[in-house]
Amino acid sequence: MAGTAALRARNLEFWTRAAPGWIRHADRQDELGRPLGAAAFRSLRPVPGENVLDVGCGTGGTTAELAAMVAPTGRAVGVDLAQSMVDTARSRFAAVANVRFEACDIETAGRVPGAPFDAAYSRMALMLLADPVAGCASIRRALRPGGRFAATVFRDAAANPWLVAALLGAAAHVGPLPPLPVGGEPGPFAFADPARPERVLTAAGFSQVDAHPVDASLCAPDDPDGVTEWLIEVGPAGAAYRAAHPDQQAAARQGAAILLDRFRTAGTGYRLPAGIWLLTARCPGP
Repeated sequence: MAGTAALRARNLEFWTRAAPGWIRHADRQDELGRPLGAAAFRSLRPVPGENVLDVGCGTGGTTAELAAMVAPTGRAVGVDLAQSMVDTARSRFAAVANVRFEACDIETAGRVPGAPFDAAYSRMALMLLADPVAGCASIRRALRPGGRFAATVFRDAAANPWLVAALLGAAAHVGPLPPLPVGGEPGPFAFADPARPERVLTAAGFSQVDAHPVDASLCAPDDPDGVTEWLIEVGPAGAAYRAAHPDQQAAARQGAAILLDRFRTAGTGYRLPAGIWLLTARCPGP
């Protein structure tokens, strides 16, 4: 396994190259990806007047939802590693008065912008950290004593078969892909073992740590071309797909559509099963 510094450098390069896909599909990701973070929203229960942190905010949709929950006197701060996604979030939600977006490497941040917070939220980001203990320790330090933390991460590949299907269906038709993660390296299934997130959060200094399995479904319209392009572009094949010839892109979408067809009902749409962990914890204190 690569060292932490090498993994951080790899992460930065990956997300810099991946960001255009997330930016292009920002509205679709906000709408169709909502079930991936719904359990954490329900657990966190932000209330008006609270200050809330969103870790791995991407193009800002989840941060804007948090801002609406804590309005009018509370605020939400979204942080992300990719500057281009932060810039997009600022543009998309420029009219929202109580939201702020900052480019920040949560693993190395001495102080998280906007701290201290009453609560912190993260949707599908912790599993992508090179050093999740360092990242979670930064989150814990950004919370007030007694502050709440709720996050979601994927379980194993078997519980999320559409992720692998989209990748395998596209891979044969585009250029070289980034190195696939091994062991505990950053990737969608880095927290497949529930003992690992519990160990990470405990080592980061959190108390009342819990990892609870949640089954969700992503419902997408009956648009094979659009759905496959979305899943390819926000996945590890996204950069290679965008660099490919249009004929290769069409073949990649078709290849992904074939493997994803078992999740499709003609005339109704896609139902993509998502097996996730709901992680909850508190910053020690009153």
